Amino acid sequence: MSERTTYRKKLIEVAIPLEAINEASSREKSIRHGHPSTLHLWWARRPLASARAVLFASLVDDPSSRTDEFPTEAEQDAERERLFDLITELVQWENSNNEEVLERARAEIRRSVGDELPTVYDPFAGGGSIPLEAQRLGLPAKASDLNPVAVLINKAMIEIPPRFANRPPVNPSRDDGSKDQKWKGASGLAEDVRYYGQWMRDEAFKRIGHLYPKVQLPEQRGGGEATVIAWLWARTVSSPDPSFRDVMVPLVSSFWLSKKRGRMAWVEPIVGDGRYRFEVRTGKPNNPEQIAKGTKRGRGANFECIVSGSPLTPDWIKEQGCEGKMGAKLMAIVAEGRKGRLYLPPSRAMEEVALKTEPEWRPDFEIGGDRRALWTPLYGLNTFASLFTSRQLTALTTFSDLIAEVIEEVRKDALASGMADNQEGIDSGGSGARAYAEAVGTYLAFAVDRGADYYSTLATWQVTGSFVGHTFTRQAIPMVWDYAEGNPFSESTGNFLGAVAWIVKVI
Repeated sequence: MSERTTYRKKLIEVAIPLEAINEASSREKSIRHGHPSTLHLWWARRPLASARAVLFASLVDDPSSRTDEFPTEAEQDAERERLFDLITELVQWENSNNEEVLERARAEIRRSVGDELPTVYDPFAGGGSIPLEAQRLGLPAKASDLNPVAVLINKAMIEIPPRFANRPPVNPSRDDGSKDQKWKGASGLAEDVRYYGQWMRDEAFKRIGHLYPKVQLPEQRGGGEATVIAWLWARTVSSPDPSFRDVMVPLVSSFWLSKKRGRMAWVEPIVGDGRYRFEVRTGKPNNPEQIAKGTKRGRGANFECIVSGSPLTPDWIKEQGCEGKMGAKLMAIVAEGRKGRLYLPPSRAMEEVALKTEPEWRPDFEIGGDRRALWTPLYGLNTFASLFTSRQLTALTTFSDLIAEVIEEVRKDALASGMADNQEGIDSGGSGARAYAEAVGTYLAFAVDRGADYYSTLATWQVTGSFVGHTFTRQAIPMVWDYAEGNPFSESTGNFLGAVAWIVKVI
């Protein structure tokens, strides 16, 4: 080469304010509402603060490379500290959409690289932190991944919102003068996701609301009806004692319903004449250790027959499960009370509604063979369908079917609002009525996915917080013995509109 190109060191090659970046990244873990990580489950999430800081520091020149502007070491140190202060501001969650701070950062990038900004390409984008933050800093961003879930998450975070930015909502409840309003960013899109999420919920209730009946309250609880939050079930197998072989006994990891101070509640099994039933007790228990043990008698799948006292060994439970003899017994009902959760005993009517439900479709696909993380096949739960109750499958199928219907509903309303009528969908780069409808449908499909994470027999009742936990507490499908069947039509944990609300806040 006749001329040697002078390379300018970037800030990241010399120093960055690691403590401030680490602190902001750590704090992100406790931020839930509106954080992109809550849009859809993805295991390998990268902190947004770190991605933002690294991108900025990788493009901005270190002051030591600009000796014409900062000839002395002292001047370079002072300039570096100024950039550190900007990064410290930039990584704060509250400044994620602070245009004043972001524009200062963009100006520094342009100062170092010129107006022709480099394209950031992430070939293994995963949860999308890097392309999202590149876009926030004004950089062209491209992303890809082998996993189709990751691709869809990236489309929803990076591709769809800019395409429909600064547009008013199209739903019929919009104000007549909405076109004259300032719908900044994706706020109009978010409003439509909220509206059509409510439409989906209402349509689903018309079709399957009868499967989620209200519970009758006893007179001592004020009488009347209450909406059920969750039905709490225990898996059952037949007793190993030949004298009680016809009795399906429960496998319960704990009888606790609530451990909140002043609101303790638990299930108490009443055994007699070779049979048992469940009652609900409140107050202060005399035997908290026994309540906490449930019917377990050791680690893993070691239980005791509640009727005969015989051991229920792992081999016995596996044999029963693999022969298709594992069942379920309703232990308790959690309902919405005026002053908090109500814990009620099971009823035959409630049990029958659930057990007599028959879904129109089942995902009868085999669960993979890796037993390091996929444990349910050891107990006869070999297909994905076996991880859901019939009522849960019916609900998830209903909500899934409604996605196609809601897309058509949005398309009609978009046309009525004056949006362009063309046949290009979201994948073809369209920005008209059809593409917009598919965009809204994508976010609502994410709400169904959130529902699937809660509506399975691997979701447990969390006794310390009194709510339904979700399925994927870790990257595995473990065996769960007693589970919570949430109500998608309640106003409490795991309900469908709650899933929609999380997504709306992210948008």
